Amino acid sequence: MAGAYTHRTVLLKEAVDALMWEPDGIYVDGTYGRGGHSRELLARLGRGGRLVAFDKDPEAIAAATAADSASRVEDPRFCICHASFADLRDELTALGITRVHGVLLDLGVSSPQIDDPARGFSFRFDGPLDMRMDTTRGESAADFLNRVDEQQLAQVIRDYGEERFARPIAKALVARRTAGRPVLTTAELSAVVASAVRTREAGQDPATRTFQALRIFVNAELEALERALSQVPDLLLPGGRLAVIAFHSLEDRIVKTFIARESRAEVDRRAPFAPVPPLRLKALGRIKPSADEVAANPRARSAVLRVAERTGEALAA
Repeated sequence: MAGAYTHRTVLLKEAVDALMWEPDGIYVDGTYGRGGHSRELLARLGRGGRLVAFDKDPEAIAAATAADSASRVEDPRFCICHASFADLRDELTALGITRVHGVLLDLGVSSPQIDDPARGFSFRFDGPLDMRMDTTRGESAADFLNRVDEQQLAQVIRDYGEERFARPIAKALVARRTAGRPVLTTAELSAVVASAVRTREAGQDPATRTFQALRIFVNAELEALERALSQVPDLLLPGGRLAVIAFHSLEDRIVKTFIARESRAEVDRRAPFAPVPPLRLKALGRIKPSADEVAANPRARSAVLRVAERTGEALAA
């Protein structure tokens, strides 16, 4: 069903403005999606530039490469890897790339994934409860719910969904499975959650936080983000940029904490007179979508773009 859904790229100009500083440089788009950021980067790249894109979703790879795809990218400066940005260093090394001028990460789930009922990401459509970004591997959300115990399930819903009713939701889901009626579809999951949640913020579906929690867990999104960020400082050339667009507080907190840590000189208390290690990053700011963008694309309302620059000290070999 690739190509049947539209996708509006969030913070398109702002992200590319922040990222690109060397037209003939090497850049990474860690989440290709439907190629909005990649196309803008390619439009601004010089003839000697290079763009490497990543995506876990086979449909995104097909959109970028299939001969009959309207979203196909045909540019000798461009290549795309069917891989997670968590494997950034290994994939770039395989391409003969050891340093880059910029890394862009547009986190979360894309509109084509949300709007395709077969993917199971949204409670707005009934479909199989899958939620995997990479449908070629891993455990679906339904498979996870069919084996997890109540305590672990409550922890997942609480930690990844910030859901205060995590325990009654987990209890209801396990009770249904024990009764021989495991949850297999998005509509079934929504109904069980609605029966267990006593109250909810105005305008928010009771299942919102549970769907978020299961999606993040099934795709190990926060772990992948932490792995990717840890690789970025040693991949960036001095002056290179990191730009990350986050859509909820859990991932934004990880990005904010990482940039703050790498932008701060810390004295080793065990060796207080030793030279302070040089800073690896310099925070450049935080950008939110404009009111006009949010009005045109409500999915942009929670987005936060954070930007950092690799400092100019010599890099480790």
